[in-house]
Amino acid sequence: MKITVDFRPKLFQSLKSYSGEKFVSDLMAGLIVGIVALPLAIAFGIASGVSPEKGLITAIIGGFVVSFLGGSAVQIGGPTGAFIIIVYGIIQNFGVEGLVIATFLAGILLVLMGVLKLGTAIKFIPYPIVVGFTSGIALTIFTTQMKDLSGMSIDRVPGDFISKWIVYAQHIETVSWETLLTGVLSIAVIILTPKISKKVPGSLVAITVVTVIVYLLREYAGVTGIETIGDRFTINASLPQPGTMSINMETIHLLLPSAFTIALLGAIESLLSATVADGVTGDRHNSNTELMAQGAANIIVPFFGGIPVTGAIARTMTNINNGGRSPVAGIIHALVLLMILLFLGPLTKHIPMACLAGVLIIVSYNMSEWRTFRSLLKNPKSDVIVLTVTFLLTVLLDLTVAIEIGLLIAMVLFMRRIMETTNIYVSTEKLDLSNESEVFHDSEALEIPKGIEIYEIDGPFFFGIANKFDECMKHFGDKPKVRIIRMRKVPFMDSTGLHNLESLCRLSAKENIQIILSGVNERVRNVLMKSRMDEKIGGENICSNIHEAIEKAILFLNK
Repeated sequence: MKITVDFRPKLFQSLKSYSGEKFVSDLMAGLIVGIVALPLAIAFGIASGVSPEKGLITAIIGGFVVSFLGGSAVQIGGPTGAFIIIVYGIIQNFGVEGLVIATFLAGILLVLMGVLKLGTAIKFIPYPIVVGFTSGIALTIFTTQMKDLSGMSIDRVPGDFISKWIVYAQHIETVSWETLLTGVLSIAVIILTPKISKKVPGSLVAITVVTVIVYLLREYAGVTGIETIGDRFTINASLPQPGTMSINMETIHLLLPSAFTIALLGAIESLLSATVADGVTGDRHNSNTELMAQGAANIIVPFFGGIPVTGAIARTMTNINNGGRSPVAGIIHALVLLMILLFLGPLTKHIPMACLAGVLIIVSYNMSEWRTFRSLLKNPKSDVIVLTVTFLLTVLLDLTVAIEIGLLIAMVLFMRRIMETTNIYVSTEKLDLSNESEVFHDSEALEIPKGIEIYEIDGPFFFGIANKFDECMKHFGDKPKVRIIRMRKVPFMDSTGLHNLESLCRLSAKENIQIILSGVNERVRNVLMKSRMDEKIGGENICSNIHEAIEKAILFLNK
């Protein structure tokens, strides 16, 4: 079987009709997005457990690759808040080398998803799962920032959610009030900035203003208790040389679950971002190309020490709102960040940690989608179960378990819902033909001769309904001579349903009971033919309508 790869980068399509006017528009958008991405890249890098320049490197290289190869004209790639908890957990358990391998493997998985054209399939992940783990990540990010926001003196913060809050409560007396005030001021500036100007990002204003204030307090007022990036990290203001990684089957087996989580979350977030962007611009992204671009970014970035890359909704919307309409804007955004890293990188050491904590708290609030979460609690019970279980597992255990269990529960509940909508009706004396498309006579009821039972399956004939079909037949004491199975409302049949039907034919033959099928559609008929069921039942016993089936049954009775 020949596999065709759906790889059509938007950049090359856009350049066919590119103009100077479009470049000016993309240039302004790229400059603004680069400035917006600066504090977020630094904050996400530090919160993930790596140095601040690693966050910038991820935004530079990942952002460039996503824009150069991506299937969306306006998508901005880089580190995002959703990966903070995953990355931090991988580093804690497997070290930085483990993160490098997991990100690389995730990139390969993303490329495979794109090659196998799974871009559209990703969109079918139930919405309660997406909201559940997004809200859970938001709460977890908020929790991780309490130490830096308050300046508590804690040697080691535990990994799990509940233990964190227990430790915070035990060290409440060590809160540094000047640090807490710095963090609260940062949050206030971020909230108030849009009320004054929506053009300037609040996070950048907060970092600039608060950093200047803290620097002046430290230099001229002797206030040295507010920790800055330079107190914790050494900034390397240059692009690193590409490194190497050591991969074997043992490390692949160990890190594949984490890689799968990174790949799945990256695919969901990037395609969700691209879909939202399409709704604003009126364009249409290529989901398979986008997945391959995200995969390529995650394959390349770890060699430079970066963290996972995905499409960033907030930065993508900033790009659109400032006139970006082609991938050139995303490439310019990456170049702007590169210039900042090379020429202004050393200045980032003066940024207070509490200020970055404030930025991340606002990010977590925006991620929380608490209004959506609240509205989903009014949905059917199955949605509420999936939502709450995914949320609680994300917070209390980890995202990998949350996604796996959430998907499993969603599938089980979906199958249960399908089973509930599939019914089997049994008729032994009269068959009501009102509201039917098969009516050939004026009467609304069809007399069923003695010795004939009619079973109608209304819905898919799959493994969930097969046992129900067996149980339905056991309720009748006297065995009929003919069983007519009406399948006009069966849209598809799976292997278990087919096996069930074969078993029924075999047992009925032993009891000298004839099976006749009625109203079989083309799709189900093809399944029956491929499995040679027509030979077991008899091709003449697969009828197009109920009247033909009853005529066949009467002929059998008269033999």
